[in-house]
Amino acid sequence: MDQSKQKTDRDMFLDKLQAITKTSAEDLLFNYKGVLYPSTICSEELFEALEIFAARDDDLLIATYPKCGTNWVIQILHEMVSIIKNQETVFDHPMIEFGSLQTLEKHTERLSPRIFSSHLKVQMIPKSFFEKKAKILMVMRNPKDAAVSFFNFYKSMPALPTYESWNVFFKDFINGNVCYGSYFDYVAEWDKHIDEENVMVVTFEDMKTDFPTQLKKISEFMRLPLTNEQLCTVESRTSFTSMKEKSEDTHGKLGDAFFRKGQIGDWKNIFTEEQSKEVDEKFQQHLAGTKLGNLLNYAKYCKL
Repeated sequence: MDQSKQKTDRDMFLDKLQAITKTSAEDLLFNYKGVLYPSTICSEELFEALEIFAARDDDLLIATYPKCGTNWVIQILHEMVSIIKNQETVFDHPMIEFGSLQTLEKHTERLSPRIFSSHLKVQMIPKSFFEKKAKILMVMRNPKDAAVSFFNFYKSMPALPTYESWNVFFKDFINGNVCYGSYFDYVAEWDKHIDEENVMVVTFEDMKTDFPTQLKKISEFMRLPLTNEQLCTVESRTSFTSMKEKSEDTHGKLGDAFFRKGQIGDWKNIFTEEQSKEVDEKFQQHLAGTKLGNLLNYAKYCKL
């Protein structure tokens, strides 16, 4: 990062992440209402404060399970807002559940439209986002690729403990004993909200295979009207290749952790046949026949 510029809250947050020394899971994680969270950047105090957080009707919220395209979509919305305002905007906030009470208070000073992101389950998202009908973009990724990406993220992220092997991580992932809990519970709970007028769902896979169409859908839903030329600008600035090349500037030494491969089907390089079947069974149990389950196009992306 350019050290000559004044550091933003987000820069300082990334610095804090880089400074964390990996220790045991007991030191790095804490349990809140049955779900694990990173103790160095989240707190029970902040979670309780979020219950009364005041959203605005023009807020933009990105909701994702970890490693499903969060930073990609954050950058997309950031670029769209910058173009709409015709000025370079400073991307200066971590996820809404990261930081301190002071971090949360600073959100009240931010100009609209405010862009927020969160990995929290839907029942922990501040109710005001739904009451105010703020636009919520829920991003999904197939569970097998999400699991592999999450495993690699655990290895490279100082705030998370390191697993001794993929097999050990997989057991925790399939049982929901990882940060932010069960992937399947997360998606199943969001399925109850898919028909609400302020909620739209996109998939990582659709964005990878038809990026221009998805960008147009996102801009229209988020009330960020852009011309085709402007959408092309957003596309060029937010391709995975472009973002990975800029990752050291945007995410410091943790750039590779946030932008690793961004591929579809990488799970086939690491999953055993038995592990693949376990995820298939979980999908059938929790998501088969649901609207979000259908949107995942599971047979196309998760079958050998």
